[in-house]
Amino acid sequence: MKSIGFFCNWLFALTCILGLLQESIGGRPLARPRPRPDDAAAFARWLVSQSSWGVLKNVVSFSDGLPNKGGGIPYFYLTTLDPTASNALKDQRSSFTLSEYNLGTCGTTDPENPTCAKITLTGKLKALDGNSTEAEVARTALFTKHPEMKGWPKGHNFQIFQLDIRNIFMINWFGGPKPLTVDQYFGGKMQV
Repeated sequence: MKSIGFFCNWLFALTCILGLLQESIGGRPLARPRPRPDDAAAFARWLVSQSSWGVLKNVVSFSDGLPNKGGGIPYFYLTTLDPTASNALKDQRSSFTLSEYNLGTCGTTDPENPTCAKITLTGKLKALDGNSTEAEVARTALFTKHPEMKGWPKGHNFQIFQLDIRNIFMINWFGGPKPLTVDQYFGGKMQV
């Protein structure tokens, strides 16, 4: 009987730990549940909103807005000491890729498996006027999601950039990429 009780306690503890891991991203809870894969617009917006970093020529942190209020536009705080920003000032064409695997919601599935979503947003990476209202909104969103950014060296010429999305490529299930226009993406309702 003692071994059954020990096993039940162990199983309960393991279930609680796995539940905590599944419901958080790097220690912060997932704000919204994972949408159905057949709702491409909601799924794309969820993946962008829940993610905190991706690949934009290099690994970069980003935010699409305040928690639970993401607008879908990726904002970045980049230094021109890095080629990602300095190149964008010369040629704005860019692609930004995110993987659901980083959220911890794919379980043991390989990141390349189609059920573990990935999205690439292509468009123009534009530096924002640092005094604009949009730059202030972006700065607040970035510093809320990444508080460490506030203390980054002033002499490193950090600037706020946004990705002006022109095309979307997403795979979140079998059968190839989901057809998704930019208008559908921005019109997608995130689940509450």
